[in-house]
Amino acid sequence: MEINSEIIQKNIELAKNGDQVAFTFLLDFFWNEVYGFMLKRTENETDTDDITIETFAKAFDKITTYNPEFGFNTWLITIAKNVHIDMLRKKKSSLFIEISDEDDDRAFNVVDDTPSIEDEIITEQNLSQLLSYIKKLKPAYQEVIQLRYFQEMSYQDMAETLEEPLNNIKIKLLRAKKLLAEIITKKEKKKTK
Repeated sequence: MEINSEIIQKNIELAKNGDQVAFTFLLDFFWNEVYGFMLKRTENETDTDDITIETFAKAFDKITTYNPEFGFNTWLITIAKNVHIDMLRKKKSSLFIEISDEDDDRAFNVVDDTPSIEDEIITEQNLSQLLSYIKKLKPAYQEVIQLRYFQEMSYQDMAETLEEPLNNIKIKLLRAKKLLAEIITKKEKKKTK
């Protein structure tokens, strides 16, 4: 299926009404564009990961304010630029960061608790094989997978442990599961050849 502006607009409208599948579609479709743009600006993968995750968290939190007269990717890039500016200000202003409980209160369900295809693949894999796949992920993604699936922490416990807003944890876990599923799928295809 070819993805055109009509499909994107339809998913934006569904996301405005809280449709989780639409959120996932938008995240998957626009992730690389936002990530690539920010990587050129920051030249730092860790900062770029953080900025991109926060960008989508803010975008999904404020999606009802999106104006369809502008491109959705332009709107996301603008949010990403502002997140980057905020990050730079925080780094310059102080070594101490004040964390507001407001961020956790405004969090919403980007990811639900029902097992997805990725969850089932993760559960079914041989443990040692799975651990070798997990080690191929970036450390931040390894950490959320480990906390969620091996320590069986709730999203809220993960947010408190990692001292990050709840919506960032949900998006980071969603991205980690997607990347892990891609690694597993590639390896399984190689085995069958």
